[in-house]
Amino acid sequence: MPYHKLDVFQKAYALSLEVHRASLTFPGFEQVETGRQLRKSSRSITANIVEGMARQTSAKDIVKFLRDALGSCDETRLWLDYAKDLLYIRPEQHHDWIERYCEVGRMVNGLIAKWSQR
Repeated sequence: MPYHKLDVFQKAYALSLEVHRASLTFPGFEQVETGRQLRKSSRSITANIVEGMARQTSAKDIVKFLRDALGSCDETRLWLDYAKDLLYIRPEQHHDWIERYCEVGRMVNGLIAKWSQR
């Protein structure tokens, strides 16, 4: 299945765009520091899904990239915690994004389980 048809890719991509746009409203210095880390980790989720699905040389390769995507998902949640605690995003926005990244993580875990069985 092409990556762009995967629900998890679509959700993660849309979410990364929201987070990217919001990070550009952080104070100048934090756009470079916390914002950059947040943008990088959120994009890494989708990039790893794409790379894993594009290779399809072996299930082991796909699972490796999906695990990297899962790690980036956790990293993104950490940077969102920083953004909330530094008052760059509202608690309500933080809660929404954390919930949605948890869903993405569950979906990635589902793909890992599927490809691990092959």
